[in-house]
Amino acid sequence: MSKTDEMRKIRDEVVALGGELAEYRRSEGNHAVLGEGSHDARIMFIGEAPGRNEAKTGRPFCGAAGRILDELLASIDTPRTDVYITNIVKDRPPNNRDPLPTEIELYAPFLDRQIGTIQPRVFATLGRFSMQYIMKKFDLSFEIESISAAHGKCYDSRAQYGNVKIVPLYHPAAAIYNQSLKDTLREDFKVLKEL
Repeated sequence: MSKTDEMRKIRDEVVALGGELAEYRRSEGNHAVLGEGSHDARIMFIGEAPGRNEAKTGRPFCGAAGRILDELLASIDTPRTDVYITNIVKDRPPNNRDPLPTEIELYAPFLDRQIGTIQPRVFATLGRFSMQYIMKKFDLSFEIESISAAHGKCYDSRAQYGNVKIVPLYHPAAAIYNQSLKDTLREDFKVLKEL
């Protein structure tokens, strides 16, 4: 099966999914947000869950946080089309609340399949939820610390398809409310450029 066919299969399964967030999606007339970008991406960006704009359009990081992400990608001369951008949870939690552990557990297998299909070499986690999930997935639980301590560091691990690097980053939405974090993110993105 081609990568595109596998990604379509994952999308169709998420769209048909049951559960509270899927029901909320349907009641609001929203979309599931699977991800966007190259299926051959070397870097995969992983957030926590879609926001309002994302749920309305079905595209990840398309609101204010997405504009910041686009600026950061431009700062390292990387087109958005060259990376893959997704979230752990594929449906928007009500009122943009944090995803619950049970919701992460429900949606994580879809992310795992996306990872297995794309086989990125670098994981750029956006925020603490994705950082914790990816660090645990790649046997780095012993390395987990707060996002304020871990951001911009590079961790080595191994996937079934080879060596990978994990770079925790602040979520771009944090820079909307705290402008100094945008400078921090810009510095942290330089680590991605080196990789």
